[in-house]
Amino acid sequence: MGRGKVQLRPIENASSRQVTFSKRRNSLLKKAHELSALCDAEIALIIFSQKGKLCEFSTSTMRNLIEKYREFRNEQVTGPEAEEHIQQLKQEVMVMMEKIELMEASERKLLGRNIGICSMEELQEMDGQLNVSLEKIRSRKLQLFKEETAKLEEREKILLQEHQRPTSKNMDIGNYSRSTQSCDVVMELFIGLPTMNN
Repeated sequence: MGRGKVQLRPIENASSRQVTFSKRRNSLLKKAHELSALCDAEIALIIFSQKGKLCEFSTSTMRNLIEKYREFRNEQVTGPEAEEHIQQLKQEVMVMMEKIELMEASERKLLGRNIGICSMEELQEMDGQLNVSLEKIRSRKLQLFKEETAKLEEREKILLQEHQRPTSKNMDIGNYSRSTQSCDVVMELFIGLPTMNN
C-alpha cells in the first residue's frame, strides 16, 4: 500500500521543529547543489530560520545573482505588449508542435509503421528518400573500405620490406661460405711436396 497524504502543519514542539528545520534545510541545500552541478544552473537560495538566522547558497556570488534577478524582472514586458508577446509565443509553440508531429509521422513511416494509410505519392516519396539515404550509406561504406584497403596495402609494403632485409643478409652469408669453400679447394691443390726444377 502507498503512503497516505501527509498534512503539512506547523510543528508544536520547539525541539522537534528545530530538528526538522535542520534536516530539511540540509536536504534543500544538497538538492540545490546537485541541480547546479548536474544542469549547470545558476541558483541562489536564501533561508531565514524562525529566529532570524540566515542560511544561503549560491553558485556564484549572491549579489551578482540578485542583481541579475532584478534586471530580469525589470526587462519583463507588462501591459498590452505582454499580451501580444504571449500570443506570439503561443503561435510559435503551435507551429513547432505541428512540425514535431509531422517529423514524428515521417519517422514512423520511414521505419515501416502506419504505411497502410499512405497514398501512392507518399510511398514514392518515401522510396526516393530511402534510396538517397542508401546511396549516402553505400558511398560512405565504399570510402571507408578504400581507406582500410590503402592502410592494409601500406602495411603489406612495410612487412615485405622488413622480410627482404634478412634475406639479403642470408645471401651475403651464403656467398661468404661459398668463397671459403672455394679457397679450401684451391689450398688443397697446393698441398704436397714441392716439385724440383732442373
